[in-house]
Amino acid sequence: MIERLPDGELFVRPFLAVTIGMVVLFAGKAINQRCGLLREYNIPEPVTGGLLFAIGFWVVQMASGIRVTFDLTARDVLLVYFFTTIGINASLSEIKAGGRPLVVLIALVAVLMLLQNCLGIAVATLLHRPPALGLLAGSVSLLGGHGTAVAWAPAFVTTKGVADALGIGVICATAGLVLASLAGGPVARFLLRRHHLAGPAQETPDVGVRYDEARPEIDYFSFLRALLAIHVSALLGILAHEWLTREGFTLPRFVPCLLAGVLFANLLPRVAPRLPWPSHAPALALIAEVSLGVFLAMSLMSMQLWTLASLAGPLVALLGVQLALTVAFAIFVAFRALGRNYDAAVMCAGLAGFALGATPTAMANMTAITQRYGASHVAFLVVPLVGAFAIDLMNAVAINTFLAMV
Repeated sequence: MIERLPDGELFVRPFLAVTIGMVVLFAGKAINQRCGLLREYNIPEPVTGGLLFAIGFWVVQMASGIRVTFDLTARDVLLVYFFTTIGINASLSEIKAGGRPLVVLIALVAVLMLLQNCLGIAVATLLHRPPALGLLAGSVSLLGGHGTAVAWAPAFVTTKGVADALGIGVICATAGLVLASLAGGPVARFLLRRHHLAGPAQETPDVGVRYDEARPEIDYFSFLRALLAIHVSALLGILAHEWLTREGFTLPRFVPCLLAGVLFANLLPRVAPRLPWPSHAPALALIAEVSLGVFLAMSLMSMQLWTLASLAGPLVALLGVQLALTVAFAIFVAFRALGRNYDAAVMCAGLAGFALGATPTAMANMTAITQRYGASHVAFLVVPLVGAFAIDLMNAVAINTFLAMV
C-alpha cells in the first residue's frame, strides 16, 4: 500500500489514501467539536483535519527529508458521488427559483475575473515584476485552479518568457485553495450577523444535518435506495461524459452526473409516482457529507506545504490583495446583487470558495454554513453549475485577452 520510490519519496496507493482521508475527516470533526472558535467562524471540518495532517507531513519532510505523496485516483469517484446527490435533490421549482441567482452569479464571476486580472497585473507592475506574473496569480490559478494553471503554463513560457510558469501557477493555486477554505465561513458569518439573517428552521440541508438537530434514523432500505439512485444517475452521467468527450466537448465528469440526477429527480416522480425516490432523504444527505468531506480532506492533506514556504515576496503580496479583493467583493457587491437574503449569504461563502480555490471548496464552505443555520437548496444548485460551466468558458476568453495585452 506504500511504495518507497528511488528518491526516498513515500507513495501512498489509493486504498490507503482513502482510509487516511477518512481518519483526517474524523480528526477534523473531533477538533471542531472541541474548538468553539472554529465552529463560530464556520471553518469546514475536513479543512481543519486536512491542514493539520498537511502540516504534519511538512514536519516529516523537514525533519527527515522524506516526502509523502498520495495516489488520488479514488478521490475523483467521491466527487462524482457528491455532485450526483446534489442533482438528485434538485426539483424543477428550485431550478426555476435559481434562474435569476444563476444569471446574476455568472455576471458577478465575470466582473470578479476582470478585477482579479487587472489587480494582479497592477500589483505586479508596482513591484517591478512582469505583468504576466500578476495574470498567473489572477484568474489563471485562482478562479481557474490547478487544472487551468497547468494547462496555460506553456503559453506563458512561450509567449511571455515566464520560465517557471508551471511552478508559479501550481503554488498560487495551492495557496488559493487554503485561503478559500478559510475565507468562506467568516464571510458568511459576517453577513448573517450584520443583516440578522437566519435559514429555514425545518428544512434539512442538502449535505449532512444541522448541528442542533437530533441525528435522523437511517434504515437499511433508505440507505440502499439512496445508493442505488446515485449509481443509476452516475452511470447515465458517465456514459454521457464519455460520449461528449468523443465529440470533442471537455468538461468535468461530475457535471453530466449532476444533470443526470436532476433529470431522474424530476422525471421519475411523473412517470412512476409509486417508485420511491430519495430526494432530500437523510441517507442521501449522509452520503453527500461523507463523500465531500473525504474528498476535501484528501485534497488538503496531500498538499505539499513546503512549496508554499518558498513563496517569494511578490507572490505573497499578490495573493494577499487577491484575498482582500474577493472578501470585499463578496460582502459589498455580490451579497447585494444576489438579493441580500440568507441564500445570498450562503452563495457568497461559495463564491469565496471557488473564486480563490475550487468548486468542491465552495461546496464545503456552504455545507459548514447550512449545517449550522439551515438549508439553502438554491445555493447548492446554482453554485456548482456556475463553478462547472461558466468559469472555465469565461476564463479561457479572459486569459487569451489579457495575454494579448500584457
